[in-house]
Amino acid sequence: MRRSSNKKIDITPKNEVKKMFRDWFKRRNEVGQVMTKLDVINNVIKHLTKSQDKFLKDAMDEMVFEGLIEIQDDGVTVVLKRKIR
Repeated sequence: MRRSSNKKIDITPKNEVKKMFRDWFKRRNEVGQVMTKLDVINNVIKHLTKSQDKFLKDAMDEMVFEGLIEIQDDGVTVVLKRKIR
């Protein structure tokens, strides 16, 4: 019989990464606003802690699923799809 694991995953780092993106877009808050690869590097990636870095892709994927952003073909450039509240 297999025991269920009570180990919880801390999603705080993922939410902190999402906040970094949201904060950048909030300053501009225009649908269609483009966060370039350089913007992503300078405003998010350079500021990630080790635990946050593990969640970068998950955070971006979740924001796409939420309909907040679109990721361009290069995998880094991000476009705001709706205003941040």
